Amino acid sequence: LIAFCAGMVKPSGLVKPVSVTRIAGRYLAHQEGLPKLPVPPLQQTCERYLAALTPIVDPEELNHTWQLLEEFQKPGGVGERLQKGLEQRAKKMENWLSDWWLQTAYLDYRMPVVVYSSPGVVLPRMEFSDRQGQMRYAAKLIAGVLDFKSMIDNETLPVEYLGGKSLCMNQYYQVLSSCRIPGTKRDNVVNYALDKRPPTHITVVHNFQFFVLDVYNSDGTPLTVDQIYIQLEKIWSSSLQTNKEPIGILTSNHRNSWGKAYNNLIKDKTNKESVRAIQKSIFTVCLDAPLPCASDDMYRTRAGVQMLHGGGSRWNSGNRWFDKTLQFIIGEDGTCGLIYEHAPAEGPPIVSLIDHVVQYMKSSEMVRTPMVPLRMPQKLRFNITPEIKKDIEEAKQNMNIMVHDLDMKVSVFSHFGKDFPKSQKMSPDVFIQVALQLAYYRFYKCCCPTYESASLRMFRLGRTDTIRSTSIDSAKFVKAMDDPAKHNTEKVALLDKAVKAHRAYTDMAIRGQAIDRHMLGLKLQAIEDLAALPEIFMDTSYAVALHFNLSTSQVPAKTDCVMCFGPVVPDGYGVCYNPMDAHINFSVSAFNSCQDTNAARLAQALEDALLDMKTLLEQTPKAKL
Repeated sequence: LIAFCAGMVKPSGLVKPVSVTRIAGRYLAHQEGLPKLPVPPLQQTCERYLAALTPIVDPEELNHTWQLLEEFQKPGGVGERLQKGLEQRAKKMENWLSDWWLQTAYLDYRMPVVVYSSPGVVLPRMEFSDRQGQMRYAAKLIAGVLDFKSMIDNETLPVEYLGGKSLCMNQYYQVLSSCRIPGTKRDNVVNYALDKRPPTHITVVHNFQFFVLDVYNSDGTPLTVDQIYIQLEKIWSSSLQTNKEPIGILTSNHRNSWGKAYNNLIKDKTNKESVRAIQKSIFTVCLDAPLPCASDDMYRTRAGVQMLHGGGSRWNSGNRWFDKTLQFIIGEDGTCGLIYEHAPAEGPPIVSLIDHVVQYMKSSEMVRTPMVPLRMPQKLRFNITPEIKKDIEEAKQNMNIMVHDLDMKVSVFSHFGKDFPKSQKMSPDVFIQVALQLAYYRFYKCCCPTYESASLRMFRLGRTDTIRSTSIDSAKFVKAMDDPAKHNTEKVALLDKAVKAHRAYTDMAIRGQAIDRHMLGLKLQAIEDLAALPEIFMDTSYAVALHFNLSTSQVPAKTDCVMCFGPVVPDGYGVCYNPMDAHINFSVSAFNSCQDTNAARLAQALEDALLDMKTLLEQTPKAKL
């Protein structure tokens, strides 16, 4: 469920915030200038819903849904009443959707955040010859994040644009000094950045042990890379043994179980203080133990799972606090990346931070600093009762089941990148999405509901809506592609129509005119009104439409990285990609417990589809189009 963001324009180069005077309320002034998220017209959504169902449900079911929609839309009927309720809500609130979305998509969701919700990012592999290399990299990375933080604090973060429109920057203010808090029925998110005295420490975890590391001097200046390095050395030296209980693994459990264990854990004063220190920290750095050697081809995939779950209780899964919004992972063997808790933000702000940090690390040299004695980083203590030990054992077992169930393939498609689709006057994102439709159809001989995230950040507090990549036009193209009776010119014409249909849906979605969030709003409005749930929401078609066998996202970055996330249904795939100029980074996930899915096979089918579409376009004379 990660945000897709096309053509993001960001001023390049590092903004050095030192000489910038803070303009009070600059961020707020920008936010207030953004339009509010519209409520789309009811009839438009009903028509578009029917069109979206056409390629994925059978004609009989479709006809039944059509009748229900006719009833729903009747003048003075239930649809009109709910629509009016939504419009009233939109008038009163900054964003009629954002609170509902945070609750339903994240905080009410009771599956573990690991695999099921939190995305990981794999950064380029580093060549550390020793642990000093790991420490130096970690120190530079921490300094780079603090440099980015200063732009947030000074409100000098360059505003981003999409199609010439400025975007909501709110998510940047949610990712640092924030944390998810488990509950037995629903979670919540706390953000300490707005406190009178905002946090000045990060947490570092090594060998399952957590440390508080102050990263600012008493005068408010950040520690230098050199000073951070010295502090990390102290942490390393005082946590050489891994005989401690991996308390962090509790955060990977089912949310209700963790909520219960959490209440039990914080009854103890020491535990409560330690947990609070982690929650309040600006971000977390996980210094991971090395993994067994792997070939370059296997490395990327293994790094992907390492970012998503840590490899299991015997490896690094206990070296995390999965509720923390931002955790950077730096392995002794050069495996680097991060994992983020999804409730506060989508992918693009995270990637923007990564791009800044990577750039900063290239330019930053270790500067010798005057040796001011620095306080020893504080080790966080936990009192482990037999009951907490039992909770840890349960979390370990559940984590290991998840690890065995995740089927992952991270690959680099090296034949072409953004360059080829652009040479054909096609959007790289659309080209990849249509190829994915073709790959899936070849594998399963049917079209499936497909989710691609669209950014709603043109609107105040906007999060995402769904681009439904499976269209009537994409279905016609994928069926024709391997049909020997069809000529290439016809196939190209159908491909062109499929591309245009996807482009049109994307434009519609980023302008707040897609169907998924509107229908969710109508449904939640009915629940809030305590009315009976309208039949369209109990209809088989609605369940089918929301069963996304393909959950996909483009997360473009300047850095040669790739994001990865788990599938959203038991028999589905999670597909994420970063198209670079001359290659494309892909991650594909599935579950081993489903006999019908296979991540490596879909990844291969996707490569074949991309190459076949390129060949088709190259072999077909343009003039005949």
